[in-house]
Amino acid sequence: MAKKLGNSKLKRFQRKLKRAFTNPFTYIGIIIFISICIATYVVGITETKTDSGITGWFDTIWHTIVAVSAAYFDYYVKSIPGRMASLVLLLFGMIVFSFITGKITSGFMNILMKGNKGLKKLRGMKGHFIICGWRPGFDKILETVLKSNPDISSDMVILVNEAPAEQIEQLRSSIDFKDINYIAGDFSDAATLKRAFIETAERVLIISDASKTQSELETDSQTVLAALTMRNLNPTLYIAAEIIDRKFEEHLTLASCNEIILIQEYEHSLLATASSGLGYSNVIKSLIADDAESGIIIKNIPESFVGKAYKELLDFVSKDTSEVLVGLLLNTERVNLKKKSNTEQSAEQKETEPYKYNTPLLTPREDFIIPKHAKSILICANH
Repeated sequence: MAKKLGNSKLKRFQRKLKRAFTNPFTYIGIIIFISICIATYVVGITETKTDSGITGWFDTIWHTIVAVSAAYFDYYVKSIPGRMASLVLLLFGMIVFSFITGKITSGFMNILMKGNKGLKKLRGMKGHFIICGWRPGFDKILETVLKSNPDISSDMVILVNEAPAEQIEQLRSSIDFKDINYIAGDFSDAATLKRAFIETAERVLIISDASKTQSELETDSQTVLAALTMRNLNPTLYIAAEIIDRKFEEHLTLASCNEIILIQEYEHSLLATASSGLGYSNVIKSLIADDAESGIIIKNIPESFVGKAYKELLDFVSKDTSEVLVGLLLNTERVNLKKKSNTEQSAEQKETEPYKYNTPLLTPREDFIIPKHAKSILICANH
């Protein structure tokens, strides 16, 4: 085994050596190196006989280093052969310096272009937030997302989409979004998602994609495929997905999607409530404002209240005048039944069976028993 590994490394080295010697720049570099060595030798044998200050090979090599790297003569050469050789050193030094500078500049430009085009390889990330998809007005969506999630810094956000490069460049030119990471590609493709470190991500938001011309059916199909792929790659990932047509809701449910946003239904419902002339839309706007500290918020219930009556939690919350308890969010966690015994599986399924995932229960009866995996729905003051 060790012998095969050694042979493999030797073959790789031989291939690299062969590629190097087929590159014309390799020969140019060899010629420059030989010319510098010859010029150094000429300076050494001629200037040691003059009063130029060069007294030995140490001074000669130092003269070469300064001439090549700084385009400057540290010693005043006096002999004609020495001056000609020093001029050669100076010219080749300018060539080498220009080549190195060009390479460094090209490398930085390449990194910058890859970053703007979403081709840059990201460093390992963990517990980050991924936003998939793009549509006009995306900057407003991103601004609201960051404002609603103060625990997420912009450098912990990865965008995955196929938006035009100029749109992404314009977005990242903003000081608020300059640290945001970007991956170009189809967000339903496993390889693209792995580049975004989907396996170690904490949350993902899938937006109905409008970066390319496709039907609503194709857009929703891409969303469902992406959710299925993400769930397969990261079973613990929190997925919120936006769809246009309700008929895809069942598919997202099968993909264990945590939250499903129905664009058209929300728009129709908002228009219908606004038509009543009672100010419903203003109330809804206040409840779902992008302020993370006010409006409707979801909080964990202290473990001590699990198995107790809803009235006890109601009395506990009522002590805080800035919060009003309006209900419970049931079945908020996906239980991994595969790791439990048959008896435990049966108990877990029996307890969560009546409720769909993330089911809201508003103003339940006071004697309602708070089950496991429930959270409180609160309205917090926005004054």
